[in-house]
Amino acid sequence: MPKPNIHPQWYPEAKVYCDGEVIMTVGSTKPELHVDIWSGNHPFFTGTQKIVDAEGRVERFRRKYSGTKPQQTAKGKKAAPKSTPKTNKKG
Repeated sequence: MPKPNIHPQWYPEAKVYCDGEVIMTVGSTKPELHVDIWSGNHPFFTGTQKIVDAEGRVERFRRKYSGTKPQQTAKGKKAAPKSTPKTNKKG
């Protein structure tokens, strides 16, 4: 028998919401669960691609690099990409 008053309350019919719709009911310690992605709208299962930017990665990148300029050489031109010498090996 479990000890009394140490376990969280169990909700056997907790509702899972995605985009405001109830998509399923599960057992949980919370009465409601809100999710952004589930198997019904995940790109792997639907075959479509959806960009999810929940953390603001693009905005964070723009803030980080907004004040920078491309590096230039002493002559004022952009540095050319370094290429590796090609060797012909026969044999």
